[in-house]
Amino acid sequence: MKFRDLAERQILKAQAEGQLDDLKGAGKPLPPPGHGDFAEAAGFRIMAEAGAVPKEIELKKALKAKAQELQSLTDPADRKRAMAEFAAIQQDLHTQEEARRRFYGA
Repeated sequence: MKFRDLAERQILKAQAEGQLDDLKGAGKPLPPPGHGDFAEAAGFRIMAEAGAVPKEIELKKALKAKAQELQSLTDPADRKRAMAEFAAIQQDLHTQEEARRRFYGA
């Protein structure tokens, strides 16, 4: 028996037993494909749903918040300080991403 046929049988069985009813996101379109690896994105989503947020995600949120702060600043000294903080967060993010790539051998 081919894997495709086996998978199709399992899906039909699960449908008949009602195991696929009321799934999260049912009836909604699939999200658009993002950048990067699908397995990596799925891993991040599972971790987020479990309440474990990877350092990369925290840094991306901090970077976004700092960018919004930069837009509101008008004083040159404050902007310079915020830009230095933005650069430091960005460097930390790149370091985390590179460490992950090296760990997974990508």
